[in-house]
Amino acid sequence: MYHTSDFDFELPNELIASHPLERRDSSRMLVIDNGKSRDQHIRDFISYLQPGDVVVFNNSRVIPARFDASGHEITLHTAKTDKDWWGLCKKFNKINIGDILTMEDGTEIVVVDKDDESGLLLHFVCDNVFDLLDKVGKMPLPPYMKREEESADRDRYQTVYAEPLGSMAAPTAGLHFTDELMHEIEKAGAKIVKITLHVGAGTWMPVKTENLNEHKMHSEWCCITPEQAEIINNAKRVIAVGTTSLRTLESAHRLTDGNHRVAPICQTTDIFITPGYKFGAVDVLLTNFHLPKSTLFMLVSAFAGLDEMKTAYAHAVAEKYRFFSYGDCCLLFKKDV
Repeated sequence: MYHTSDFDFELPNELIASHPLERRDSSRMLVIDNGKSRDQHIRDFISYLQPGDVVVFNNSRVIPARFDASGHEITLHTAKTDKDWWGLCKKFNKINIGDILTMEDGTEIVVVDKDDESGLLLHFVCDNVFDLLDKVGKMPLPPYMKREEESADRDRYQTVYAEPLGSMAAPTAGLHFTDELMHEIEKAGAKIVKITLHVGAGTWMPVKTENLNEHKMHSEWCCITPEQAEIINNAKRVIAVGTTSLRTLESAHRLTDGNHRVAPICQTTDIFITPGYKFGAVDVLLTNFHLPKSTLFMLVSAFAGLDEMKTAYAHAVAEKYRFFSYGDCCLLFKKDV
């Protein structure tokens, strides 16, 4: 039985990346294969591909989900309907159900409901919430960056292949890829599949319970089409770019009879992956470096081994890799059981 404290590690604050590198494909990549590590760069990703591989990306687009209304900073995270969204608010206790908040452009928002975990359920009195946010919203940079949005974030906190709007945080492993690097993947004989998971509040939520069984994951909407499922099921290996891609793939695996990697899926998932989980869809994972005691560090520890990941992260700290959303990445091969 693992506990939350088992996933703690020391991380100097100066290794937290608050800004992106000048070039997306300049990031370092630590390769971990059954406990053995190798210092590489993201451009070396191509050399690890084999003909017949399928590389799976999450193509969800980040919305400018953070805005001010009546003196409150609110960050939307999950859509209930086109005009009703759950949002987190720093002054949650000072807002009541029925209150009407006014955004900077005069748009009114009605507080429909409250929940200690999900925050405020807000109804927007407007024609289109996405258009509204594009005008007055800010990119929802993670709190650990400790800065406001800058103009460059509109581009850099977004993958080059982002399409459907819906995430309140970037699927950050994809931030390292350029159009040229995507083209190189296909030249190497691998196929690209772009699935969708709209990243919600769970990406930032700390694990507050020592017993992992008591932690509740936020639900996030994900989708793999029947055509995509067929490509994935015929793969030599499946390489997931990002934990959101992996969580979608493994959620889709749960819908199979065990004889396929994935089934088509278009629904919410609250899958919580911890050591002991048996992976059925993914062979290789490219991911950034994650927070101590986070659900994502638990996930990578389940994939590559807890001891192996603690050793790898200690190496990354010693070699001054850059951590979190705008940081470097690691390429993990599933641990032999």
